[in-house]
Amino acid sequence: MRLVSTEPAFESISVAVLCFRLPMEITVVLAHPDRHSFNHAIAQTVCRTLERAGHVVCFHDLYAEGFDPLLPCSELDPKAQPAPDLARYCDELQRADGLVVVHPNWWGQPPAAMKGWIDRVFRPGVAYRFQVGDDGEGVPAGLLRAQTAIVFNTANTPPQREMEVFGDPLDGLWKKCIFAFCGVNTVVRQTFSVVIASTPEQRASWLREVEETVGASFPEDGPEAVQTLLGPEESLIELP
Repeated sequence: MRLVSTEPAFESISVAVLCFRLPMEITVVLAHPDRHSFNHAIAQTVCRTLERAGHVVCFHDLYAEGFDPLLPCSELDPKAQPAPDLARYCDELQRADGLVVVHPNWWGQPPAAMKGWIDRVFRPGVAYRFQVGDDGEGVPAGLLRAQTAIVFNTANTPPQREMEVFGDPLDGLWKKCIFAFCGVNTVVRQTFSVVIASTPEQRASWLREVEETVGASFPEDGPEAVQTLLGPEESLIELP
């Protein structure tokens, strides 16, 4: 709702500023085939924490939804209109005030379902664009509204070995190759390992960390909005 004065300006006017908070729309995407996995527990914790904070949650379990990760030739054309089922994912991505992705570390990569979601949904014109006359060799302009993303990963490799032997390729993939490319400047990433050898107590502790990370990144009161209330001598009209 927008309020606009119908009266001319006065030399002196009483103005009050009301600050309030708005709920955020957060897209949460999970990729793990086992609904009893710790990844599912993480995703459930994320959704509950966001909902308790009053945010709107758009949750996608890619395996449960049967998301097709294969990018067809018809979608290579950036001007092509995505099919209705894919358009829904694209629209949500564009609307999102924040993003959370949850997946295991498989061969230093996301599962194919998650990779396919990136390939098909992070489309030119949706997540990024290139300047006119640039065929892709330049620096893209990110189009995503979200300024904050969280990546939760699980692994069965100890952190020290992951860094020394493999170099943690998922960190650069999400922070630089995907989110920074698309205009998301703040990326928080946590990896929980070694899951296969973890105890129930350890997993419960990790889920508390998930709550804390989500709460800090997407606080209960959300982004601030400001409404200016004019003095009583002015009449107001409501615009849609």
